[in-house]
Amino acid sequence: MTPMDAAVDVSPEPNFPAAEGAALRRVTILGSTGSIGCNTIDLIARHPGAFEVEALTAQRRVDRLAEQARAVGAKQAVIGDPTLHGALEEALADTETVAAAGPEALVEAAAAPADFVMAGIVGAAGLRPTLAAAAQGTIIGLANKECLVCAGSLLLAEVERGGATLLPVDSEHNAIYQVFDFERSEGVEKIVLTASGGPFREATMETMAAATPEQAVAHPNWDMGAKISVDSATMMNKGLEMIEAFHLFPVDAEQIEVLVHPQSVIHSMVAYVDGSVLAQLGTPDMRTPIAYSLAWPARIAAPSPKLDLAALGRLTFEPPDPVRFPALRLARDALTQGGSAPIVLNAANEVAVGGFLDRRIGFLAIAETVERCLEQTNHRAVTGLDDVYEIDRAARDLAERLLADAG
Repeated sequence: MTPMDAAVDVSPEPNFPAAEGAALRRVTILGSTGSIGCNTIDLIARHPGAFEVEALTAQRRVDRLAEQARAVGAKQAVIGDPTLHGALEEALADTETVAAAGPEALVEAAAAPADFVMAGIVGAAGLRPTLAAAAQGTIIGLANKECLVCAGSLLLAEVERGGATLLPVDSEHNAIYQVFDFERSEGVEKIVLTASGGPFREATMETMAAATPEQAVAHPNWDMGAKISVDSATMMNKGLEMIEAFHLFPVDAEQIEVLVHPQSVIHSMVAYVDGSVLAQLGTPDMRTPIAYSLAWPARIAAPSPKLDLAALGRLTFEPPDPVRFPALRLARDALTQGGSAPIVLNAANEVAVGGFLDRRIGFLAIAETVERCLEQTNHRAVTGLDDVYEIDRAARDLAERLLADAG
């Protein structure tokens, strides 16, 4: 993954649209100042004349949002924090970009006509805008885990009602999407999510117990934010991805496996009943799956380093260690239980990771906190978005109390 503040003044790579005079693809980017958003902006800037930016949104980064809107000529820029409306208007005063602010404005931007919506808002704040994008029947590049982990059934129902197309942006799910035979899914034996194993793949339990936030975020292959890096270190990221995969692909929970692949070259695989295994390979750069989604069903050039297998020499694999990484078991149990369990898993993990990054708890206490939250919650069915928010709040409150008791 490239840095969150990737430059937008790049050299063009004019190979899309394929035909001269082809219609511009109208794009909205929800969460444009985050890592996924910045990489999407980077790719759009490399293909002048191919994309028209309808709207960009962010939560608080006014200066960065205004800079991006200028760079790509966005028609609208929306800041989630309504107190920053004036600051955004001032930053865009000499442009034709319309400034808006507040949670409802985010939803309205997502619901506005566009050919492609990148759903990159992090956390529960991304649920309503993504559902709004699905309702208008657009192509959605989904980069928000919470939408599937916490509200997978709700989102898929809205996608079907609106006639939308859901394209996964996570490198693992994007890889599976590229090699999954949706028309003959009965021929799929299993899907295999690959994992780097993170910085503690070979560490002792004593080393992990004493791990610092700095050590946990030092991912060997990917450049990611602190929270996602810690999830990689605990392997909770793979647990959440199992739940996402269950909603994205027509397979049973038992058909989803995790395999540690330290080089992060094979991004995931699909095994078929005849013994064939199809995999998508590439260097670890999020601009590859973003480019695939952004131009789908066509392809556009991306600046990702090209894969050189001869120089790489070898690829290795191993099963994940269930003792070092109990988060995988917790996630699989939550997936099996269904209902509110995945919401509790996600919320408790976010609180616990925050507590670790704030040095309130140790590294191993992250999974312990999540497990205690799951055990102490009376799980129930989820019938609507209000249920999701209510369960999420209750799980966060419980996790905060557990962290306070631990301190």
